[in-house]
Parts: sequence; C-alpha cells; structure tokens
Amino acid sequence: MQAPRNASNVPPVERPQVPRGGAVAPEALAAMLGALLPEGAIVCDESVTTGRGFFPMTRAAPPHDWLQITGGAIGLGMPLATGAAVACPERKVINLEADGSGMYTLQALWTQARERLDVLTLVWSNRTYAILRHELAQVGAGNPGRKALDMLSLGDPELDWVRLAGGMGVEGRRAATMDELVRSFRAGLEAKGPFLIEVAL
Repeated sequence: MQAPRNASNVPPVERPQVPRGGAVAPEALAAMLGALLPEGAIVCDESVTTGRGFFPMTRAAPPHDWLQITGGAIGLGMPLATGAAVACPERKVINLEADGSGMYTLQALWTQARERLDVLTLVWSNRTYAILRHELAQVGAGNPGRKALDMLSLGDPELDWVRLAGGMGVEGRRAATMDELVRSFRAGLEAKGPFLIEVAL
C-alpha cells in the first residue's frame, strides 16, 4: 500500500507567537524557539530536563536540523555545536545546554572563540544536576540526605556563565525574564561568532 499523495488531512501548524513578559519557564522557552528559530539553523540540544517540550512548539519553524544526545551520558552539547559549526560555517548553530552538562566540556567555548565559530549557546541555569536528581529518585533513593544532594548542586559557589564565557573569549549575557531573553536571543542570532546567554531558571 502506498501513502496518499494528498496530505490535506494533516492539520495546519502555525509558528507560536514570541512570548512577552514574565519569568522564564520551559513552555515560554519552547515558544520562543518556535517563533524565532531561523531557517537552516543547526540545533545542538543538550537541554536534558528543560527541553522535554521543545519539539511540539518548533515543528512549524523553518527547515532546520536538530541534533541531540541519545542518552546515557552528559557533556556532548558544546563539542557537538563546535563540530557542527566547523562542518557548516555558513549556518547558524544554536546550542541548547544544561548548566550541569555544560560544566563537563565548557572548554569548547574557547575553541569556538579561537576559530570564530558562529555558535549561539543558551545555558539553562537551574544550578543543579537536575537529571541526576531525577535518576536518584527513579531508583527509589527516597531522601538520600544532605551530603548526597549537595553533590548534585551547582550553587555553592554559584556558577557565573557570563564570566566563564568571557574568560574563554566569548561574549555573554544573562537573562532572568522572557523579555531579556528574547532581546538577547535576537542579538545572538545577529552576531557573527560565538555568543552565550545564561538563562536563569
């Protein structure tokens, strides 16, 4: 049996509106990406817990490629974005990065600066290894205790991704509201070369 040529039974999909105002939340992040993702972008996604709802909101975006980790390890996002930018220098690379995962391989930012790679990195800054906390709960650990939870925290001392990026030669900004994030995201899309936004969750 062959698939029908007429896809009229598929409901039309429209791009979401750019979110305005309010705190940063995963649903608003998904809407922003769906509204502003440029044609031909390469998305390197290591959002882990933050990005679980991104696909439905980005399906009406212009054609783009979406690369992501298959599971079982963390730390792929920044090197993956670096490789994508080397392979396709004419295309905008957008790295969606969890802060805990990014700490494994943040030296990739230095390579991006050295090679002047066109990568826009968004770091979801929730100051915890959220996926590891989730996995701990999944194995029935119950209350693992203060010491174990402290090992999964990125809050003492707090990471400053803008300063970390600057130390690697990458321009950085911090966004704590959706308005700040939308402005910074648009600036990062316009920039040529590496650009990082720390997104406070």
